[in-house]
Amino acid sequence: MNISRIDLNLLVYLDVLLREQNVTKAAVQLGISQPAMSNGLKRLRTLFDDPLLIRTSQGMTPTERARELQPTISELIIGLEKAVQPRAKFNAGESEQVFRVMASDYAEATLIPPLIARLRTEAPNVILDIMTPSDVSFTDVEQGRVDMVINRFDSIPQSFHQKVLWSDDFSCLISKTNSVLEKFSLDSYLRANHVWVSKTGMGVGVGMDPGDVQRLGWVDEALTRIGVQRRITVFTRHYQAACLLAEQQDLIATIPSKMARQHENNERVCIVPPPFIIQPIALTMAWSPLLQHNPAHKWMRQLITQTADSFGRN
Repeated sequence: MNISRIDLNLLVYLDVLLREQNVTKAAVQLGISQPAMSNGLKRLRTLFDDPLLIRTSQGMTPTERARELQPTISELIIGLEKAVQPRAKFNAGESEQVFRVMASDYAEATLIPPLIARLRTEAPNVILDIMTPSDVSFTDVEQGRVDMVINRFDSIPQSFHQKVLWSDDFSCLISKTNSVLEKFSLDSYLRANHVWVSKTGMGVGVGMDPGDVQRLGWVDEALTRIGVQRRITVFTRHYQAACLLAEQQDLIATIPSKMARQHENNERVCIVPPPFIIQPIALTMAWSPLLQHNPAHKWMRQLITQTADSFGRN
């Protein structure tokens, strides 16, 4: 086959079609009409001498040939994106670009405020669209619809670029009226009531099972290693809610120390180290290879890294 005769737009069409597995959605993403997308699929079928997508009861299903082609086509498109990426420098001071950033509740409460303060000075017209983990899937990130994700991840797709922004240990946030402070020890910690807060990864969350230690996260895994279990009476996905509950109720919030220190001037609470060892956690930034060489994206990643470096020393 003479490659000079191939319309490279067709490969872009195929990449999107195989991701979306829907002609209408693929057309919308590419900004073309549905008839044009259907015609593109017809030409692709002729080019590869294969149906590529077949209508089944489950919708449009890729053929075996299509599944074989998908990683090659995706890699080719990423290479083309890199090749044609403009080399012009990003002018932060004049830019009005919107950056879509998925940030966990923990990252939003710690990293985002100093980041916004720097933006107001260095790029006053840049807009941040901060999204939650349940708003975003790894597919959204892979396709560049979300600029970067900042969270503590159990796993990240191998194709993603990533950078650890900081490591954090844990502290206990406790109301000064909580009797547990009279003799704070592992025994008194275990007898107390606790508020659980966490949300790792991405996607829509589900309800928690107090007996499912593997899903409860770092604090409860640390307790399991020493053969004990705490009594969790409240589950929340928001650190600010956990901190308020610890302030107002007889609940202990065992949370990352950088989050706890947001309340160090609060006269109603104490911040004390947990009476057992908990492994530190890492706050990580990850992004799609499609955006690796984008000048604006590189600038934002650098600004986030600098902000994290400064905040991480606190």
